[in-house]
Amino acid sequence: MAGIAFIGGGNMATAILGGLIAKGMAPDQITVVDPGAEQRARLQTGYGVRVTDNPREGCAVADTVVLAVKPQVIAQVAEQLAGTLDGKLLISIAAGVPVARLEALFGPRAIVRTMPNTPALLGLGATGIFANAQVDGAQRARARDIVESFGLCIDLAREDLLDAVTAVSGSGPAYVYLLIEEMTRSGVALGLPPEDATTLAVQTALGAATMAAAGDATPEELRCRVTSPGGTTHAAITSMQQNGFAEVVAKAMTACRDRAVELGKE
Repeated sequence: MAGIAFIGGGNMATAILGGLIAKGMAPDQITVVDPGAEQRARLQTGYGVRVTDNPREGCAVADTVVLAVKPQVIAQVAEQLAGTLDGKLLISIAAGVPVARLEALFGPRAIVRTMPNTPALLGLGATGIFANAQVDGAQRARARDIVESFGLCIDLAREDLLDAVTAVSGSGPAYVYLLIEEMTRSGVALGLPPEDATTLAVQTALGAATMAAAGDATPEELRCRVTSPGGTTHAAITSMQQNGFAEVVAKAMTACRDRAVELGKE
């Protein structure tokens, strides 16, 4: 894989470059462009990558440019990079910025838009990607290699499906954290010390997710295995279902998807 330039050196960029290095990419093939001297020093010292505050300089030796900046500064970045991106693959992790907007700002070129999530920081990301028509097979494979360095990658046939990805995995970690919060709170109400309730809730979520990820059974099958008729788990699940748990989740994820659509239009 040839050189990669990251425009922005925040948490997600750090997760990606850390994953690439862990998979064998040489640090000197990675350049990070960031205006913060302290952040540049941290990345150079911690990972051995090249750093600069000059976007044009950073992209000069790269064949792949990763936009890892806030959506509000995308237009400014496009001005700074004008005339430097010919023949390069542009990968965007800027939330809510559609391909059409990127094409308008950066010109017609190979663009891959992604929707990662924060577990990428642990190498456990779940990311959806969409490639425009200018992306060839080699570039698509390159984009997948980059994304898979920090987790799994789902290749999408339509860009609008990224909004559904946002609802499932992009915002999904927060749903799990909320469930852990409420399990902990209820455990304390039932008499457990707060630290014990937290430990049990977190480990339970980790164990359940690990079993589901093993792929030996579907989540539904796993749930049924621990839900004996008339037992304690059955009482809990029945209460959830009777109180509209499925509807709550569906409404929440639809609201998330709809907001993602709105942000894209803005």
